[in-house]
Amino acid sequence: MAAGGRTHFMQFFSRDKVNTFRPKKKFEQGTLKFNLHKQANASLNSGIDLKEVVKLPSGEDQNDWVAVHVVDFFNRINLLYGTICEYCTDQTCPTMSGGPRYEYMWCDGHHYKKPTALPAPQYITLLMEWVESQINDETIFPIKVGVPFPKNFLQTVKKILTRLFRVFVHVYIHHFDKLVAIGAEAHVNTCYKHFYYFVTEFSLVDKKELEPLKEMTEKICH
Repeated sequence: MAAGGRTHFMQFFSRDKVNTFRPKKKFEQGTLKFNLHKQANASLNSGIDLKEVVKLPSGEDQNDWVAVHVVDFFNRINLLYGTICEYCTDQTCPTMSGGPRYEYMWCDGHHYKKPTALPAPQYITLLMEWVESQINDETIFPIKVGVPFPKNFLQTVKKILTRLFRVFVHVYIHHFDKLVAIGAEAHVNTCYKHFYYFVTEFSLVDKKELEPLKEMTEKICH
């Protein structure tokens, strides 16, 4: 990575008082991370092969490429959930599930020391707050030039992306009709394909975790 390549992340919006989600991170213009971010984002609108654009660009550091995508996916999935969160309530979604076969328990090792069943909106709020805390932690996502990524960086990333995938699972299985109703289906499918190709390119989510959306994935990710 070129000297000066890793510079400041900037704080973006925090979750506001109403029940919506907003992006919390963006990249400072003119930095390597901003350029990588723009390169990654261009793929969503250009119509080019998403399988190809997720591959590590020549000469780039893999950890930087992964870090940029983790932040971008966090922002996009935040917004995705925000489009349907008014329909996802403790009453409509009393468990964080992906159909009858899959239920996710929350455990963070602090407030929830044991896996705990929670309503979907509470689970997703905790999940997003936890991911935000991870990407804001400079010992995990370093922002200063010359500060290396920790040795367990990819392990942490796998946990983050595995949990973010569960938001896709819940939204697709329980709220897809709402996405169709607001005309967001094509955009969400593109975001999902980008996420899926990325995590499979770098083996960042176990195959067993991808099972809940296997049939849909086979249809839209050729």
